[in-house]
Amino acid sequence: MRISLRYPAVELLNAVFYVLICVKFGITAYSIYYMMFISALIVITFIDIDYQIIPDAITVPGMALGLIGSTFILPDPHIYGRLLGISGSVIGLLTGGVIFYIIAVVSRGGMGGGDIKFMAMAGATFGWKLVLLTIFIGSFTGSVYGISLMIFKGKGRKAKVPFGPFLSLGAAVSLLYGREIIAYYLNL
Repeated sequence: MRISLRYPAVELLNAVFYVLICVKFGITAYSIYYMMFISALIVITFIDIDYQIIPDAITVPGMALGLIGSTFILPDPHIYGRLLGISGSVIGLLTGGVIFYIIAVVSRGGMGGGDIKFMAMAGATFGWKLVLLTIFIGSFTGSVYGISLMIFKGKGRKAKVPFGPFLSLGAAVSLLYGREIIAYYLNL
């Protein structure tokens, strides 16, 4: 029986990100949370590639875990020694969710409900600053991919492209390097 290359690829991605998280944050309670978050991002990526959906079974519990985690264990990414807190988490959840809800309404279905809940989950975990960075990185990389499809594959503007992988990339970069990226940007 043959095993798809996807299975070892997923395991390898998890392992690489787990090591990066431990190197960045040490072995802490929030590192364990971040490992679960990264695993969710990887699952979301491959499901969205295959089926162009982001399951509520991942994002809705992710929102709840983000709210709970921010209250008890998740650090504020910009203030050492302080928890993100429930207010920071709620503001992040609303920032990510509302921005994508507005995009979904304006685009008349170009953005799905899974993307809205995904960004609410990321906001609950990160707070508003890093969810904005996640949106920027995801939108930028998704745009580059979409433009390359139009140029090299002859796809039109209306071609369906799963956005979850790009949002997942943005969330992973924000998790690991967001503090540094924002500090660099503010010092320009």
